[in-house]
Amino acid sequence: MRFPLYSDVILLTNLPEEGVYTGDIGTVVEQHNVTGLETGYSVELFDMLGNTVTVITLPMSCFRLPTRADRPAIRLMASDRMKYSLKRRSLI
Repeated sequence: MRFPLYSDVILLTNLPEEGVYTGDIGTVVEQHNVTGLETGYSVELFDMLGNTVTVITLPMSCFRLPTRADRPAIRLMASDRMKYSLKRRSLI
């Protein structure tokens, strides 16, 4: 399956060194065709405010298209968990 340029795709692998994980949603920004290799894609991943988290280049098999069954989810990053935990305690 080919992914159109600027389409949304869902990451199928964890890349903790890049700060992205399975299920994160990104936008296809480039397609890479190399003879004898699986088609690759550069995908830009964003936070909920639209800031770029990272741009990764991986083989097509590391992504899939969204479906009607997919739902957005929120995952706090480790650095934000502590801030949220401290704020929540001060509200109680």
